[in-house]
Amino acid sequence: MFSFRYFDYTKLKSQLANIITLFNLSLGIIAILLVLKGHGHMSLMFIFFAAIFDRFDGMVARHYNMESLFGKELDSLSDLVSFGVAPAILIYDAALSQTLWIGLSAVLFYILAGAVRLARYNVEEFDGTFFGLPITAAGVLLTLSYFAVPYIQPPYFVIFMGLLAWLMVSRIRVAKV
Repeated sequence: MFSFRYFDYTKLKSQLANIITLFNLSLGIIAILLVLKGHGHMSLMFIFFAAIFDRFDGMVARHYNMESLFGKELDSLSDLVSFGVAPAILIYDAALSQTLWIGLSAVLFYILAGAVRLARYNVEEFDGTFFGLPITAAGVLLTLSYFAVPYIQPPYFVIFMGLLAWLMVSRIRVAKV
């Protein structure tokens, strides 16, 4: 029988940041599935919740001094899904699905730029500032643009996604907040 008196809390503490990261990833996957089911308005809520959990996983890892390369890689993979794929699919479904190849190209460019940005972050030494717009910020901005769908024509979303993609891979220094 399971007894809490034999439960090793240090193992749980050492994996807490990774558990939070996996919750972030789960929220991103749920957001994608909600878009596929036609519930874009609910999807954006899950993307925003993923951003909140993304904020806490690194803080928890630093607080418990449990930072690891595995955690860094897992965080990047989760961020690609939650702030790359999910917002891009949300905007494609809401505003760009009628544009065919142009909308698809914008979505691919945005997601690929996010992947490049995360890969570059994983191999560079972090000195307190980011090179390029973090994918979390880009994903939240793209998700916020969902509210403008009834008022803005699809070409402007293509331009906005291209601008966010360019900012992610640029060498512009962005201070960590």
